[in-house]
Amino acid sequence: MVNAQDDETYSAEGSRLIWIDCEMTGLDIFGGDELVEVSVVPTDFNLKVLDEGVDYVIKPSQKAVDHMGDFVRAMHTRSGLIDEWEHGLSLADAEQKVTEYVARFTPEGVKPLLAGNTIGSDKKFLDHYMPNFMSRLHYRSVDVSTLKELARRWYPAVYLNRPPKNGGHRALADIIESLDELRYYREAFMTPAPGPDDVAAKQIAAHIEATSLLNK
Repeated sequence: MVNAQDDETYSAEGSRLIWIDCEMTGLDIFGGDELVEVSVVPTDFNLKVLDEGVDYVIKPSQKAVDHMGDFVRAMHTRSGLIDEWEHGLSLADAEQKVTEYVARFTPEGVKPLLAGNTIGSDKKFLDHYMPNFMSRLHYRSVDVSTLKELARRWYPAVYLNRPPKNGGHRALADIIESLDELRYYREAFMTPAPGPDDVAAKQIAAHIEATSLLNK
């Protein structure tokens, strides 16, 4: 199905990636888990960081706090987040601040792509708790974990030597590590920029089409 958000609009130089990482009281959104931290870093599609980013701690409801499992509670205790959210923003204030921040780095007429690591989990909570903000983003996303899983199976040496993660489950640090991981994969197993020329790309496409299961 063709989407109204044309590909050509988002391949332009003005395209943006909006890197987001969230911390939650758990992963059961329908069981009452809530957002407790949202961090955002904007980049262009060459992964150039456009700003140092923002981090907002959100005060959860007591019901969500009580719902936390032992593993999540221990994780947020170690990171110090559990001591910060009592003075955190309301969800509405956090959504407004994130929306206004992203707008500062988004060219007119562009819907930026959401980016991150295992971004589907974050997107599920953002769609539920920050729908106004999410309506301003493109329907597609960039998930670093896709490349991680491909490297694990296709390029094991690349997978085994990927940059270490030391973010300690705080959202802003996790974003920077995800960005560094994508930069690493780009250099480690992608064709160096600018990639194949027009003739070579057409030859590759023709080979794939000729060997496609659709032609069997």
